[in-house]
Amino acid sequence: MRLAGELGLTADARSDLFYALLLKDAGCTANAAHMAALFGADDQVAKRTSKFVDWSRPLSAFVWSVRTVAPGKSLAAKTERLWAIRNEGAVTRSLMMARCHQGADIARKLGFSDATADAILALDEHWDGRGQPQRLRGAEIPLAARIVCLAQTVEVFHFVRGVDTACKVALRRSGQWFDPDLVAALVSFQADAGFWESLAEPDVSAVEPPDRVLTTDEDMLDRIAQAFGDVIGAKSKWTADHGERVCAIASGIATQLEFDAATRRDLGRAARLHDIGTLSISNRILDKPGALSDAEWRKMKKHPLLSEQILERLPSLGALAPIAGAHHERLDGTGYPRRLGADELTMPMRTLAVADVYAALTVERPYRPAYTPQRALELMQTQAPRRLDGDAVAALTTIVLDQAAGARSRWPSGARPPAPGVA
Repeated sequence: MRLAGELGLTADARSDLFYALLLKDAGCTANAAHMAALFGADDQVAKRTSKFVDWSRPLSAFVWSVRTVAPGKSLAAKTERLWAIRNEGAVTRSLMMARCHQGADIARKLGFSDATADAILALDEHWDGRGQPQRLRGAEIPLAARIVCLAQTVEVFHFVRGVDTACKVALRRSGQWFDPDLVAALVSFQADAGFWESLAEPDVSAVEPPDRVLTTDEDMLDRIAQAFGDVIGAKSKWTADHGERVCAIASGIATQLEFDAATRRDLGRAARLHDIGTLSISNRILDKPGALSDAEWRKMKKHPLLSEQILERLPSLGALAPIAGAHHERLDGTGYPRRLGADELTMPMRTLAVADVYAALTVERPYRPAYTPQRALELMQTQAPRRLDGDAVAALTTIVLDQAAGARSRWPSGARPPAPGVA
């Protein structure tokens, strides 16, 4: 946004850029699973360290790849991974495109401008035409995308190595990765120590265009929940559409139990967002075909708490935080992350837990096949009412059996039903 000010961008252009910057990584989950599998490494480590690599220099790219692939494995295992990466160039490019398109689609779903979406779509394009996904060159790249590309690189190097190194990298890549005019604008405030120091605790509201602040209503909050549910679902093929299915199931139970409209609405949003904390977990854990190690399980058990911490930061969604954070708690206190007991678990919390269990049991996971609806209900009924709420399980049983008997669907209008053949 400082660059936008240096360039004298219009208010509309600054607003488009501001929201593109906030949403620029919304598509990153689209390639997380493939990156983890291809590199045989933690996708988050690979993505973080890749930001320091100049991909126009083959030697730099090769050295990074050797250091990153199959950590702790033999030279033969590393070589196998390197050949796989080399042979999957076209696949990798298509996944880059998927990431860019997903990010742009999320922006459009949230109602942002085409300019914001186009900036996200083109944020990895390079001035010399060797970027991704469309190989745009020079002024073909939207100005906002050129600013995002420069800003995200400078931020990475500034955070780790300081302002001088960050500006040296920008100058070295000027005319290759970056628009030379933008690099010149960056260097013009290199000596502004106060600005660079302010990045230690950035105040986003201070750089938001004051005359273009967007406000939300109930419909917008629903779109936000659905859009970020899509981000979560893209993280792993094993959990794709999990949030939507949990939403439909929880909403069906809530309707059966005659929850009021406001409670049903909050429960639906919490269902779509309850696993947002899993975005912090490597796909090497999420997609692991066997049992998790103790260390992996400890990481996995943190995700409900992270979901809660994310949601409680948002005033308009803060009421969802305790509901989403309790989806793995159990009435007898054996759940996680806080081991809450029955007297601490509200009915929306209990309903979400039941919906989450049923949605998980009735789809395939990397470590087991899917259970039939009938078998899933049998397993859940053994847990009610000691661990799972008996009323919620009974309501779910009624819905599933009614559907199996061909009765009219009890899933609420507007909610996507569970996957075909599941319930």
